[in-house]
Amino acid sequence: MQLKKINPHLQEALIENGLTEANEMQQETFSTIKSGADAVIQSDRKSGKSTTIALNVIQRLDKPFMESPRALIIVETKEKVLQMVDIFKDLNRYNKLRVYGVHDRGDLDWDKNQISLGIDVLIGTATRLDEMFSTAGFDVNQLKMVVVDDADILFKLRMDAKVNRLSDSIGKTQRLIFCNKITERVEAVADRIMIEPLFFEMEE
Repeated sequence: MQLKKINPHLQEALIENGLTEANEMQQETFSTIKSGADAVIQSDRKSGKSTTIALNVIQRLDKPFMESPRALIIVETKEKVLQMVDIFKDLNRYNKLRVYGVHDRGDLDWDKNQISLGIDVLIGTATRLDEMFSTAGFDVNQLKMVVVDDADILFKLRMDAKVNRLSDSIGKTQRLIFCNKITERVEAVADRIMIEPLFFEMEE
C-alpha cells in the first residue's frame, strides 16, 4: 500500500492480505491521522472504514508498550467488536499489539482482569466501555487515540451521551470520528470533544 512512511511491518501484513492499493479515504487521511490531529471522516458503507481505523492505529502505536491501553475504539455492537478484532489479527501480525474486545454480553470482571494484564488497543461497545471506565479506574493518561466508528448510527441510537462522558474522563488525546453521514449529532459531538477537527468527505 503506497502510503508515505508507512510502518514496514504493517506494510508487509497489508500486502499479505491483498491490500496493495490505498483507496481515496486512506490516501487522503493517512498523513492527518499520523500527525495526531483530530478528524471527522465520512465515507459510504463498505468503503473500508474499519480497515482504515486498524491500519492507522497500528501505524501510530507500532509495538506493545507498558500496560494501559493506548488506543480506544468505540463500535456499535458485539458483532462489530468481533469484526474489528479480526481485522487487527490480520493486519497486526508483525507489530504484535495486544488487542482486546469488550461488549455488553461479556463478563465485566473477567474483562477487567484481562485488561489489567496489559493491552495496547481496547475495542468495545459504548455501553460496556462507559461502564468499565466509570468503575475500573483505568489509567487513561496513556491513550494516544480515541476512535468512534459508525458514529452517525451510534448517535442515532442516543449513544452520544455515553461517548461524551467517556471523552470527558480522558483528557488530551487524538479523537477521530468515522461515519457514513455527517449528521447534526455527529457535528455536535465533534464540536464538543474535538480541537479544531479536520473534516474529510469522500465522494461516492
